[in-house]
Amino acid sequence: MLYTNLKHIETATEFQRIIAESGQVVIVCGRMGEFSIPVYRVLEALQTECPTVKFFDMEFDNPESHVVCELFADMPEAKVPFMLFYEDGELLIKSWGIKTKEEIEEIINKSVVNGFIH
Repeated sequence: MLYTNLKHIETATEFQRIIAESGQVVIVCGRMGEFSIPVYRVLEALQTECPTVKFFDMEFDNPESHVVCELFADMPEAKVPFMLFYEDGELLIKSWGIKTKEEIEEIINKSVVNGFIH
């Protein structure tokens, strides 16, 4: 279990439903470890700053996280945490590894026409 203040995704079916039903979505898939925890904290802060964006986590060690892992299968250099940025069901960008708040904001604003962060 991930101990974050993000909404948790438990199943592959729930993952697909969230993407299909939500507008702007950020999903992080990781562990409770040194590389993932800082990213969770950044997304928890952004969750407060960006109320129109829905932020979720999914536990990497959950077998259901295969839906996320498959998106990174062609990237052997990719390390947890994995981050996915969706808008209206479309995967805009995928990122991995530890990131600062500024780096995540930059990724978001480059990937979305109007930006997630205003």
